[in-house]
Amino acid sequence: MFKYFISLEWKSFFRSAAFKQNLFFKIFIGFFAVLFLIEFAFIGAGSYYLIENGIEDGDLVARNPFRLVNRFLIYWFATDLIMRYFFQKMPVTNIKPLLYLPFSKSKIVKYALAKTSISFFNILPAFFFVPFSVVLLIEGYDPIGVLGWHLAALGITYSFNFLNIFLNNSDKIFYPIAAIVVAAAFAQYQGYFDITVYTAPIFDFFFDQPWSCLIPLGIAVVFCAVAYRYFLGELYLDGGLSIKAEEASSENLDFLDRFGKISTYLKNDIKLIKRNKRARTTFIMGFFFILYGLLFTTGLYGDSSFGKIFAALFCTGGFLFSFGGLVPSWDSSYFKLMMSQNIPYREYLLSKWWLMVIVTAISTVLSVWYVYFGIEWLYAILAGSIYNIGLNASVVLLSGAFVKTPIDLTSNKKAFGDSKAFNVKTLLLVIPKMVLPIGIYYAFALPFNSEAGFIAIAATGLLGLAFRNLMFKWIENIYKNEKYDTIAAYAQKD
Repeated sequence: MFKYFISLEWKSFFRSAAFKQNLFFKIFIGFFAVLFLIEFAFIGAGSYYLIENGIEDGDLVARNPFRLVNRFLIYWFATDLIMRYFFQKMPVTNIKPLLYLPFSKSKIVKYALAKTSISFFNILPAFFFVPFSVVLLIEGYDPIGVLGWHLAALGITYSFNFLNIFLNNSDKIFYPIAAIVVAAAFAQYQGYFDITVYTAPIFDFFFDQPWSCLIPLGIAVVFCAVAYRYFLGELYLDGGLSIKAEEASSENLDFLDRFGKISTYLKNDIKLIKRNKRARTTFIMGFFFILYGLLFTTGLYGDSSFGKIFAALFCTGGFLFSFGGLVPSWDSSYFKLMMSQNIPYREYLLSKWWLMVIVTAISTVLSVWYVYFGIEWLYAILAGSIYNIGLNASVVLLSGAFVKTPIDLTSNKKAFGDSKAFNVKTLLLVIPKMVLPIGIYYAFALPFNSEAGFIAIAATGLLGLAFRNLMFKWIENIYKNEKYDTIAAYAQKD
């Protein structure tokens, strides 16, 4: 039966309306996935010796590298859970058509859960833990203890795999957990409270008492059984798969009337963000990009001018890239209805443009604090903001014309994008979004100074703003040409 389900998904992939985009995306993502796996394998094989050769502090000499790894494993698994929540796809298949056919519901659910067992998020940890365990054996650690520790890590990994199924449907549980983890990391960094003092003995116990690996493995089995019962109970056309009706609510958004005809679309987008899980998550994560610059201020990736520009574009344009890149997919559920009405494309696109501009301006104000790290950071933030508003906002709308993927507004998965959002045209448009401003900066900074580079980026943004109407005329024609292909793609749910 599993072979038959795999055959159905294989045919679905090749018969998809966006087969070329899907194939390109699979190859593109597969390349980086392999790189990640290789990197984690090297980390797993070399971390023991790197730690052993790098420990000089007297307090840490007494700790062997294995115990030191156990000390920080809590952050490994916490990061694993957070990354799963935002990026791991839930065990879905084309369920509704199968329910009309003589297939056992239990087999459908077992197949869906089996898919999660071989997901990338379960394979990636193995490329660290397996080489690391082999190194421990080479270094003379007790083989039974290493096996118990390794199986415990495997049990925790799969426990999180099934736990994520329930966290996906409960933001009220996930965000407090994430806040506690971040607070614990910050407290340890500042020296206020060290959570690893209490968590490290747990992982040490798995090695010292190998039988204890049965505890996380048992928890994983229990979570799997609960997930199985949960999906089996929801697998009804008139039950879990039906669209839930919620009580309607209204908001007073009359202050947007000052925008004229486009105010109707602005109100609709604001309601979309407030009422739908996917849009709301994208909106929130857009502001998290404000912290992206810390990767460069902390010295993790250096403190070059390249880093300042790159960070400024993301700090001020996080929402612009994540939300704007999926226009008009946000309206995919009723796009066909919209196209049957007398709706001018110009007004529709302007409403999206204004929404991105307003949020970008807010993000700019919230990013001004980077001046604490130097006046050049302020110049970069302002230049990046002007460039995003003047040029990138229009380029992002242009790339949206080639994105033909319907969005499930009730799910927060793929909050940063979708596989069909990647194709040759959208990738080429990365050049004016990210590559062009960096090229402009160095074209003026090298012969003159860094201030001239920042001014040139801002001036380019102002030029884009001055020629916005011409760009919108071009973008509007492209949307019209792509209209029927987009409608056909939205009609295909899987």
